[in-house]
Amino acid sequence: MYASHLEGSDNIVLNFIDLSEQKALEQQFVQSQKMQAIGQLAGGVAHDFNNLLTAMIGFCDLLLLRHKPGDPSFADIMQIKQNSNRASNLVRQLLAFSRQQTLRPKVQDITDILTEVSHLLRRLMGANIEFDVVHGSDIGFVKVDAGQMEQVLMNLAVNARDAMDNKGKLVIETSVFSNKESVECCSDEMPEGDWVSISVSDTGCGIDEETLARIFEPFFTTKEVGQGTGLGLATVYGIVRQTGGYLHVKSSVGEGTVFTIYLPRFGEDAIEEDSDIVEAEEVTQDLTGSARIMLVEDEDAVRSFSSRALGNKGYQVIEADCGEAGLKLYEEQEKDSIDLLITDVIMPDMDGPTLAAHIRKQNPDLKIIFISGYTEEKLKDHMGENIYFLPKPFTLKQLAEKVKSVIGD
Repeated sequence: MYASHLEGSDNIVLNFIDLSEQKALEQQFVQSQKMQAIGQLAGGVAHDFNNLLTAMIGFCDLLLLRHKPGDPSFADIMQIKQNSNRASNLVRQLLAFSRQQTLRPKVQDITDILTEVSHLLRRLMGANIEFDVVHGSDIGFVKVDAGQMEQVLMNLAVNARDAMDNKGKLVIETSVFSNKESVECCSDEMPEGDWVSISVSDTGCGIDEETLARIFEPFFTTKEVGQGTGLGLATVYGIVRQTGGYLHVKSSVGEGTVFTIYLPRFGEDAIEEDSDIVEAEEVTQDLTGSARIMLVEDEDAVRSFSSRALGNKGYQVIEADCGEAGLKLYEEQEKDSIDLLITDVIMPDMDGPTLAAHIRKQNPDLKIIFISGYTEEKLKDHMGENIYFLPKPFTLKQLAEKVKSVIGD
C-alpha cells in the first residue's frame, strides 16, 4: 500500500498493489530450487553407494563360485547378497527421485499396464477397502517404462491404503486432458499439450498444507519409525518427471486425497516408430572369451572385482586406476591389441568420456563400455557406434553377459 498527500488539499490518495501472485511465484521458485538441490544431493549419494554395492554384490558372486549350496558359508554369503540387493533397490529409488535412473521407455497403452497391476493392487488393498479401476475411452498411448510405472501406481496405492486405515475406497481413473496454456502442477509448470491423465483418489485422512509442501522430499515421512523409508512419493515424483510427465496433488483433511499423473499422449503412429527401436539382447550360456580388455576404474574394489570376474571367464585384462593412467597404458600397447575398453564415467581429472575420446582418435573402431552409477541419459552426448552402457551396481553375470554381447566372440 502506498499513500500520498496532494498539495493544497486535505485529500489522501491510497494505492493498493496485490502482491499475492508475486509471493506465490517466489514460493514456487524457492520450492523448485529446494527440490533441485535435494535431487542433486540424492543423486550424488546414490552414485557413491552404487560403487560400494557393485563391490559388495560382485565379491559375493566370486565367493559363490567356491561356496556352493550345502557349504557352511553359503547361507551367510547369500544373506549378504540379498541385503545388498535390498540396498540397491533403495538406491534406485534415490536415483528415481533425482531423475537419474536408467529407464527403458516404450510406447504402449496405459490400460494394459493398469490391467496387469490391478490384480496385485486388489490384494494389497485387502478385503475392507473398495477398489475400482475406471478406464477412459480412446485415450491414446504413453511412452513409459512399464515396470517403473507399475511401481508408481503401487506406491500411490499403498500410501492411500495406509491413509484410509483399512476402510474406504480407492479409485484409479484414466482420461484425456488437454490444456491450451501452462498449468501449475506442484512446484512445476506443465506446458500446453495433450496428456493422458491417471488419477489415484482415496477417501482417507487427507494431507494438511504444511505436510503437502514436503511430501515429495526424500526421507520425509509422517509414518512411525520403522514403518516407511520416506522414499515412496519421492520415487513417484522422480519417475513421472523423468518420463516427461507431471504430478499434481489435491487433498482435504478428513475427506481424502487425489494424485493425478499427466503423461504426454501419443498417437497410433508412434507405435510403429517405437517398434523399430528394439534393443536386441543376446541370450547365451557360454560367457567365456579370450579378448584383451582394458579396464579403467578409480574405485579399487570395483576394479578388483571386475578384473577377477572377467579373468575367470578367460579374458585378458589390463587395469588402470584413473583416466590419465589408462591413456598412458593404452599408448604403451601394440597397435590395435586392445579389443575392448571398459571405463568408469566419473573419475577425477580425466573422466571416462574424455579418455574414450582420446583413445578413439588412435582407434576409431574400438568398442567401449561405459560403467556408471548414474543414468545413461547423462552420457547421451557421448554415445555412438560401438559404445555401450552398463549401469552400476552390476553382478558378475551381468558384466560377463554385457562383455560377451559387445565383443561377440
